Amino acid sequence: MAKREEHPKTNAMRALDQRHIAYASFFYSDTIHSATEVAGLLGVEANHVFKTLVALTDDGRQLLLVTPGDRELDLRLVARGVGAKSVHMALQRDAERLTGLKVGGISPLALLGKRFEVYLDAPGAALDEVYINGGQRGVNLKLRVADLLAVTGARIIEATRAPGVSDTD
Repeated sequence: MAKREEHPKTNAMRALDQRHIAYASFFYSDTIHSATEVAGLLGVEANHVFKTLVALTDDGRQLLLVTPGDRELDLRLVARGVGAKSVHMALQRDAERLTGLKVGGISPLALLGKRFEVYLDAPGAALDEVYINGGQRGVNLKLRVADLLAVTGARIIEATRAPGVSDTD
């Protein structure tokens, strides 16, 4: 992995710097999109590397769902958690159009002040620190969960299930 000096700062890093929030940055090949692959590169457990997913409610609200890389999104849980009748994932092209970022590089820290509601999956609230995307492919930032919540205004909801667990289990 490359050192920070070799890479320009992203908007996510600038947002944290402006707020004097401590973070560590990690850089890797932008061809890696999987949170579990990133976890392997960083030498951390996959439940500490979070991905940001773009979803839309039936009434048009735009959601950023920050979820652990080792869990599966459950749209019924998300709908219940955000008070919507239904929720669906944005298509890749729509997610990129709405955020201005490439899938694999979407970060709530790079979208502060935009029209997104930000939600952190409940398992993240139990951790001290998480790794999230830094606003472009190939960049991850480690920061305290409390800081992530404070900066993004994220609300905590149940959004995922462990792999292989259904709502009937």
